[in-house]
Amino acid sequence: MSHPDLLQIKANFIIDSYLFMALTEFLCYSRNPGRCKELLLLCFSDCIIGRYLEVTIVTEEELLIEATEKYYQRQCKVSSEFQIAKATEVLPQLKRKSRRQLPSFLPQYNIPDKIRECVEKKSDILIFYPDLGEGLTFLNYKTNFSTLLWLEEMNSEAELKEFAMCGVTLKKNGNFLVLEVPGIIEGRPSLFLGDKVILKTQDYSEEAIHFAAYIAEIHDEDVTLKVNSDFEQAYNFEPMNVEFIHSRITTRRCHHAVEQAIHLGAKGICLTNLYSLNYILLDIVNRIPTWNTQHCDFFNPLLNEHQKLAVKRILSGECRPTPYILFGPPGTGKTVTIIEAILQIYYSLPSSRILVCAPSNSATDLICLRLHDSKLLRPGVMVRVNAINRNEESLNEVIKCYCKAGEDIHEASQFRIIIVTCSSAGMFYQIGIRCGHFTHVFVDEAGQASEPESLIPLGLISEVTGQIVLSGDPMQLGSIIKSKIAMLYGLNISLLERLMHRPLYLRDDDTFGPCGSYNPLLITKLVKNYRSHGALLTLPSKLFYHKELEVCADPLVVNSLLGWEKLPKKGFPLIFHGMRGMEMREGCNPSWFNPTEAVQVMRYCCLLVKGINSSVLEKDIGVVAPYRKQVEKITILLRNVDLSDIKVGSVEEFQGQEFSVIIISVRSNETLLIDERPFLGFLANSKRFNVAITRSKALLIVVGNPHVLAKVRIYYYLIHAHLITLIE
Repeated sequence: MSHPDLLQIKANFIIDSYLFMALTEFLCYSRNPGRCKELLLLCFSDCIIGRYLEVTIVTEEELLIEATEKYYQRQCKVSSEFQIAKATEVLPQLKRKSRRQLPSFLPQYNIPDKIRECVEKKSDILIFYPDLGEGLTFLNYKTNFSTLLWLEEMNSEAELKEFAMCGVTLKKNGNFLVLEVPGIIEGRPSLFLGDKVILKTQDYSEEAIHFAAYIAEIHDEDVTLKVNSDFEQAYNFEPMNVEFIHSRITTRRCHHAVEQAIHLGAKGICLTNLYSLNYILLDIVNRIPTWNTQHCDFFNPLLNEHQKLAVKRILSGECRPTPYILFGPPGTGKTVTIIEAILQIYYSLPSSRILVCAPSNSATDLICLRLHDSKLLRPGVMVRVNAINRNEESLNEVIKCYCKAGEDIHEASQFRIIIVTCSSAGMFYQIGIRCGHFTHVFVDEAGQASEPESLIPLGLISEVTGQIVLSGDPMQLGSIIKSKIAMLYGLNISLLERLMHRPLYLRDDDTFGPCGSYNPLLITKLVKNYRSHGALLTLPSKLFYHKELEVCADPLVVNSLLGWEKLPKKGFPLIFHGMRGMEMREGCNPSWFNPTEAVQVMRYCCLLVKGINSSVLEKDIGVVAPYRKQVEKITILLRNVDLSDIKVGSVEEFQGQEFSVIIISVRSNETLLIDERPFLGFLANSKRFNVAITRSKALLIVVGNPHVLAKVRIYYYLIHAHLITLIE
């Protein structure tokens, strides 16, 4: 029997028992690469002999990305015997931008000794801070969040210490020194412009000199350092020990914001007890028609009814200063709604001052671009304020026009629309701006910020008449918190998510059924999805959004791949490609990768872009992988087949984005069902799953091990939906 389209494997096995020894030849055929393990039973008249047979098919492409060296755990490079009892630190003469000199009044908020002792001895944190176990109240608000912030900071410190370097030689580049940092491209360590680095000589005397340096530029693995000029001139390429220092500016701003929140809460923006506004609920249903008929000339004629109602409610601000929430599931036009609301406030309320924030530069840049594209704001109205250490090369040319005035914080504070990240909003405290300066504060992608981070801009609004708007989706990824203890006690829960679990914000079908099941004065849920094909929307709508999402996407876009030849069932744009590959690690990098899955992802990309009659472009495809090493290996494979323009990244990098095709490499293995880092786990994290499967417009491909994924509830539903459709 011939199998020209199959891979053929021939192997000899010796079956040895106490009765006999036999040489047996097995001939195996395989359609797909991967690993297969089966139990072979040989039945004889008086006995049964069982043996496991395991076959692994490795393709030529996998050899390109195989592990280059055996995995080993990184060891601390600086021995404790070399710790210096006394050291002098020499600082560089930094020339900061003259227009960005800010008074450094922020307290240090140093980590208390008892928290350090608790973490280092692995003691129960509740012994020192029992309020953490009592839940959040007005009285313990500051203590709890301060403690959680310190716990997270200690985790960040520990992570950076793991990347300490010993005996390295720096290069010279003009007045700078250049340090090569392997792994920085994949965030190991995670460094940013302006971060502090300590250079230590290897002269282990009783007193040593440590040289402080600051990162001036990062290019690939080369980190350019600004150092003391005397040291730079005297440095003669001696080996140095290097330590990376955790930047504390955002943490300090968060501590300060938590302190300010206590004052805000006492005046009505009470972020822990929202029972005092029950009067708002009186006769609410009878008043709804009046709001619906309010006249408003919308700038965007394409807004749907839910979006228009949200804009009207933001304009009316009837529940001020209680935060208003715009609940925007994937692809429902949340940002479009925010842009309309900002424009309406600007034109309707001449005395308004609007602060627009988001946790990331990408989200704030997007708002700036959208407002620019509206062509409704004259020059001098809007400013984009950046952190002093932001790399200008990362700025869009259009956005740069709005950044120049932002270099002077005093000047920027006079603009009516200010766009800035949540953390950088803390700069306005440093020039004396206080509560009440802004009439409106928008926090977009509020679900991605920790609560203390969201509080930074909120402390600048009037505690009596100010309008707070939190926009986001609590069902998608939140802030990345790496301390397990801080996660356990809620630092990973955003202000948006916590408020939506408070009584006034809870879903109530009986009371607010006609209004979308939420109190219409406090929250609007957008339900019209303009992104995905209906088949791709069914599962997330069912699992996360009460089956309320409506398909409103352009049929020409979402139906474009329904006839693709590789679809198991025409008209159903979902593929689950099951395969069992080997999990690997290499060198001192703890990140996992699966060569078999990586090759299959590459093959799908080739079929989509290079196939006959293919209309898919590289920029139309996004590849999501859970681990940095898997991202790296897939990128290598795609570069090898001239498909380097396909975006490959983690789930976090895809949040807020959309692609015609999304390919997910789940990277799962039977022996790794319990993720080593549950707080960043890929499999059981429903928010991560939700983001991953809702990025695609026309086609979703999931590559993974069904034997593992079927044990995880959310993936079981995905596999089940795929199989049911195939047999219907």
